Amino acid sequence: MIPIYNYDGGIFAIDALYERPLRAAIHFVVDNGRAAIIDTAHNASVELAVQATAQLGLKREDVDYVCLTHVHLDHAGGAGALMREFGNAKLVVHPRGARHMADPTQLMAGVKAVYGEAEAAQLYGELVPVPEERIIAAADGTSLKLGSRELHCLDTPGHARHHLCFYDTAVNTVFTGDIFGITSPELDANDRQSIVVTSSPVQFEPQAMRDSIRRILAYRPEVLYLTHFAQLREPAARGDDLYRLIDAYVAIAEQAGPDDGNRYQRIADGLWQLFDAEAQRQRWPLSREKIRALMKLDVDLNAQGLDVWLKSRTK
Repeated sequence: MIPIYNYDGGIFAIDALYERPLRAAIHFVVDNGRAAIIDTAHNASVELAVQATAQLGLKREDVDYVCLTHVHLDHAGGAGALMREFGNAKLVVHPRGARHMADPTQLMAGVKAVYGEAEAAQLYGELVPVPEERIIAAADGTSLKLGSRELHCLDTPGHARHHLCFYDTAVNTVFTGDIFGITSPELDANDRQSIVVTSSPVQFEPQAMRDSIRRILAYRPEVLYLTHFAQLREPAARGDDLYRLIDAYVAIAEQAGPDDGNRYQRIADGLWQLFDAEAQRQRWPLSREKIRALMKLDVDLNAQGLDVWLKSRTK
């Protein structure tokens, strides 16, 4: 038996055990015996999702959709392997990401460029293509019927141009992928969840991110569901944090100086200074050393993404 988070309203989550515990969630939406899985993490998470399906009292043919918020591999790396397990399911993905699910060669090449070949292979293994006839290229407004409820697809760029959110009409909530930032349970105070922006490579766009956050908050949800990690309470307050942090990221990048080979490191140093301040503001309970160990990969990726964003503005 694996632990399953039951959030009521037919929403469940499991820990994908991607990189470390409490890093990435796989969500399940269940209605009248039909199910959708939202995000897949990597190949090593597939068996966990299969086990969770059985524990929820579902047969494999009860899964109608595997929904991807975007095709970064911590969200989509296991999609092809999971689709082999659920033969009735359709894969729902942004039109910009659909071709990468049918042929993940270029996607894997991009990941190797970020992580290095050895680490990429260790994290993700071999990506499994999804047959084109099983892919739904979901444009903005696409509606997915699931039992007695509907999931509406929202085009939400800012973190990636191939990013979708899924609005659940039955419980007025949104599955936000990475566009509404990431929360780390290890950093939660008793009455306040942590939140940080993710600007990982290569399509961070600050104004588009602000607009997407506003679109999500316009539904006035009481909670949201983030891939990193699961249920987020007080979305409006955390949205205000995100607006402030987007502005801070932009300022750090713009103050980093010329592209002289060391700009990435100056951006990373600026992000560490910001997070030292956030630890006080958000009352993160860990020591500075433990926070740095926990957030090292995020800072590295965020700095890379901000550096790429600066380069894109000069083209």
